[in-house]
This record gives sequence, C-alpha cells and structure tokens, in this order.
Amino acid sequence: MATMTAGTGSAGVAELRRAPKPWRLLWITAAWGACFVAIRWGLRDSPLLWFAALRALVAGVCLVLVAEVQSRPRPRGFHAWLLITVLGLVNVTVAFAAMFAGVSGLATGTAAVLANAQPLLILLPAWWLYGEAVTVRTAAALAVGFSGLLVVAVPGGGGSGALLSLLAAAAITGGTLLSRRLAGLDVLSASGWHFVIGGVVLAVWAAMVEGPPVIDWTPRFVAVLAFLSLVGTAAAFVGWFTETRHCRLDALSAWTFLAPVVGITLGSLLFGEWPTGWSAAGLLAVLASMWIVLRPRPERSGT
Repeated sequence: MATMTAGTGSAGVAELRRAPKPWRLLWITAAWGACFVAIRWGLRDSPLLWFAALRALVAGVCLVLVAEVQSRPRPRGFHAWLLITVLGLVNVTVAFAAMFAGVSGLATGTAAVLANAQPLLILLPAWWLYGEAVTVRTAAALAVGFSGLLVVAVPGGGGSGALLSLLAAAAITGGTLLSRRLAGLDVLSASGWHFVIGGVVLAVWAAMVEGPPVIDWTPRFVAVLAFLSLVGTAAAFVGWFTETRHCRLDALSAWTFLAPVVGITLGSLLFGEWPTGWSAAGLLAVLASMWIVLRPRPERSGT
C-alpha cells in the first residue's frame, strides 16, 4: 500500500527530489502543443467524439500490445483496476472530449493555452494531497494566471469553447494527481489500460450522441490520427507518468507552458489565428504566470 501513495511519507519525499528531465519534457510538451493543430485538421474528417475515442483506443491498444510482448506485469487487484478505471474516465473520457470540443469552438492557440492551465490548477491540490508547499511566488503566479484565464473565458474571449478547454485542463490536472497513485504498477501497462478503458467509454458515448462513425479516411486523417495516438498520446503520456513518480508536480507541470507556446505559434502560422485585444492580454497573463512558476527556486544556504 505504501508504494501506491508515494509522495506522502519521508521515503516519498526523498524520491521527489529529482528535477524533471529537460529533454524528455521538451519533446512531450512540444508534441502536446502540436496536437491542437492535429485535432483541428482531423475534425474536418471525423465526428468529434469518435475522433477522440479513436485517439485513445489506438494509443491504448498499442501500449497494451507492447507491454504484453515485453512481458510487463499486468495490473492486479481491485484497488489497482479501480485507480486505472478512474484515471481513464478523468484523464481520457472527460479530458479528451472537452479538449476536442474546445478546439472545435476556439482558435487553436487559445484552446492550447486554456487546456494547458495545469501548472496553475495543480498547485493547491498538490499541496493538499502530497504536501508540496506553495510559496508566496507561486501563489502570486496563481492569482495572475487565473485572472488571465477569466479574461479569455468570458463570452467575448471564447464562451463555451473556453469553458470546455478549462474543463479539459481540470481533468488533465486530476489525471496527473491520480497518476502518482499508480507508482506501484508498470507504467506501460497501466497507461495502456487506462487509455483503453477511457476510449471504450468515449466510443459508447459517441455511438449514443453521434451515431455510427462516419469518417473520411483520407491520408491526412490517417497521418493525423497516427501522430495524435502514437506520439502525442502513447509515447507522451508514458513519459509524463514516468516523471510524475519522481518530481514535484508544480515543477513538472510548469513545463507544459511550452505546449500553448507551440500551439499559438502553429495556429498563427498555419491558420492565421493571431490573438488580439483582451484575448491576447489574457493569454499573456497566463504565460507570464507559468513562467514565474517555472523559474528555479533560489537555493537556501545552510546555517
């Protein structure tokens, strides 16, 4: 039981001393930023919920197959499967549905910023659940960031699309918090099964709301789905969940500020979606708050 709740005891604290691995976090967050462009392209050829379900199912099946080929240990016990199921519902079913709906109703860059507000949303839960203290600096960043989110989320800055993107951010934050509870399980197998479970629920939801899947399997859609599923989901989340086991969640999540930077840049270059007015001001406030959290903490000299 102690391994499932690593992070609350003294041993868990020692394990969390490692800083996030920069190169791993760099490619993960860059891939997540590019995912928003890929989602926008893919929605031209597929219904929203079916597209989200395919992303999860392809990623999950591939990870489970790799885990089986490598003879990785399977999840065992009611508690393990309960955690994987809850993680799948939160991090996949809710997060993917809200994220795809947010992209369909917002500019790509705006959706990327709001859906990656995890560095702001995770501070207080990480303190409450895992004892990761919140400093005055991070509290100030939290206030600035939420002010920016409110500016973008008002009807003039995005309406329901903004609220859905914030829901995606909240769900992903919940997924990150839950993922540390899976520390006693094989990361490849647990990641794969949580995508399968969340994807199956998404598929059932899609069948109820959108009917049978009507998808135009163009080369573009196949390429987009492959990138989303294999790079932006399977590989990225395995790397992410590996980091959540060893790093402070605030320091780790702060790296996701790169995702909206990539999303804004690609959205501006490919779709001409340049932020303007209050939306631009709100986005800048969010990015500034993420940068404040990301800055390294000054070392205290011993006495």
